[in-house]
Amino acid sequence: MRTLKKEKRGAAVIFYSFPSSIKFAIAPMLGWTDRHCRFFYRLLTKKALLYTEMIVADAVIHGVREQLLALNHKEHPIALQLGGSDPQKLAEAARIAEDFGYDEINLNVGCPSNRVQSGAFGACLMLYPDIVASAVEAIKKVVTLSVTVKCRVGVDDQDEELALDLLADKVWNAGCDALWVHARKAWLKGLSPKENRDIPPLNYNRVYKLKRKYHNKFIGINGGIKSIYEIKEHLILCDAAMVGRQVYHDPTLLKYIDSEIYGEQQNNLSDSDLIEAMCDYAAQHIASGGLLSHVTRHMIGLFHGRNGARRWRQILSNNARGRDAGIHVLKEAFSALI
Repeated sequence: MRTLKKEKRGAAVIFYSFPSSIKFAIAPMLGWTDRHCRFFYRLLTKKALLYTEMIVADAVIHGVREQLLALNHKEHPIALQLGGSDPQKLAEAARIAEDFGYDEINLNVGCPSNRVQSGAFGACLMLYPDIVASAVEAIKKVVTLSVTVKCRVGVDDQDEELALDLLADKVWNAGCDALWVHARKAWLKGLSPKENRDIPPLNYNRVYKLKRKYHNKFIGINGGIKSIYEIKEHLILCDAAMVGRQVYHDPTLLKYIDSEIYGEQQNNLSDSDLIEAMCDYAAQHIASGGLLSHVTRHMIGLFHGRNGARRWRQILSNNARGRDAGIHVLKEAFSALI
């Protein structure tokens, strides 16, 4: 699906191809994939589809929109993940978000946290596929963007064969452009969100089977993917792969996405140039009243496995949090590697 859309915040008209051009995405991670994290990731890969943290529809409608939705023009392609269960509120939030220049609206049908469940959205919506379909249909009516869904293979005692097919049938009929499937069940009672990312067994074959059934639909796979090799293996049987925690804990994986997954020029940005770019970005954030740690907390895993990586982590963890912490802390941490 190709979408011609105008960026309404000063950028030029850009022709984005969604979702057919996407082979790799960085998963939306609550508390992690904020704008600082995304700026950092974009320095490492030009091609990966980025996702925001989940933002609740009510917050978009009633909150400080510039604070919640403002983008850096370098973030594209970028998708906004919305949480909610009221189709009209979700549609209104999506309409607002389109004005900020997002390329895709994604509906969260996979988060298993208690807080999300209490709001009647996230993974518990797997139990209510008609509501999910109504939300997709309502959003499609008010935006020109791609509208996608991120879900699980099922929840609790649901039959994975029936539950996932039922949801897929309904969202495709509602006009959904892509389905991202975390290849695990979510247990809504008895497991924490962290446990729900590890304990339920992965069932990649269930996602592959879904793709075979809907061979002409875009289906991306998520869950437990840790390497470029594994991404390539999944791309044989699915349209795209999505990686979350592995990227956060070892961001250097992203430096190989453009060349290994998209066949484009390898990212040759040196470590020193990367740190310089992040120092410039952090300095602007600090000047606007922010903390250095808002930026550097996403960089902790950058030099995973390298000599000096432990000292890098220690300096950033211990010295970047105070009001007086400036970019000298980031430079000091980097010098520990040299």
